[in-house]
Amino acid sequence: MRVLVRGLWLLALVLVGATWLVARGSEAAPRGVEAVAARVRTGDVVFQTSGSRQSKPIQVATHSPLSHVGLVEVTPEGVFVVEAVQPVKRTPFARWKARGVKGRLLVMRPQGVDDAAKARAVEEAKRHLGKPYDALFGWGDEAMYCSELVRKAYAAGAGVEYGRMERLGDLDVAGLKREMAERYGGPVPLDLELVTPASLAADARLAVVYSDFPKGR
Repeated sequence: MRVLVRGLWLLALVLVGATWLVARGSEAAPRGVEAVAARVRTGDVVFQTSGSRQSKPIQVATHSPLSHVGLVEVTPEGVFVVEAVQPVKRTPFARWKARGVKGRLLVMRPQGVDDAAKARAVEEAKRHLGKPYDALFGWGDEAMYCSELVRKAYAAGAGVEYGRMERLGDLDVAGLKREMAERYGGPVPLDLELVTPASLAADARLAVVYSDFPKGR
C-alpha cells in the first residue's frame, strides 16, 4: 500500500510539472511566422540580416547585424514587405522572414504617427516598385537601396525622416578597401551621404515590437 501511495504521489508531481511547463510555454513570445505576422501592422519597419553578398560589408561598416530593411503592408490578401532589392518589390512576409539569416527579424513601429500617415508612407514606397536596386547608394530617385526607400517613404508620406544621413567615410570602411573598389570601380566616394539600416534602427522614435535577435544585438 505504501508503494502504491508513493507511486501516485510521484505521478501527481509529474503531472503538476507538465502543467507548469505548458503554462510557461504559453507566456513565451511567439516565434512562428504566422504568430509574428499577426503582430505586425502596416507601416512597421522590419529589419533582418540579409544573406546577400554585400551583407557582411554592411555589418562590418555599421557594427550591426542589421543589413536589410523594408516596410510592412497588411492587406486582406496577406502581409507583405515593400523592399528595395533587385528590383523594388512587395514580398510575402513569410518569404521575407525566411530569407534572412536564421530567419531572424526585428520589427519596429513609428511612435506618434497615426495609421493614415503610416499607410501613406507605404503607398509612397510602392510608387518606386519596379525600380532597380541602387548598388552605389546614391540619393536620386531613379534607383533605390533598402534604407533609402524607408527613409524617403516616411519623409514623403508622414513628414518624418527616420535615421540620419552619414558620410560613407565616417563608417568603419577602413578594412573594406577591396569591396569598396569592386563596388565603385575606382576612387571610393567617401563624402557620399547615405542612410543605413543600423541608423534607422537606432532612431528613438521607432519602438521595438518584436525581435528574435540575441540580446545586445
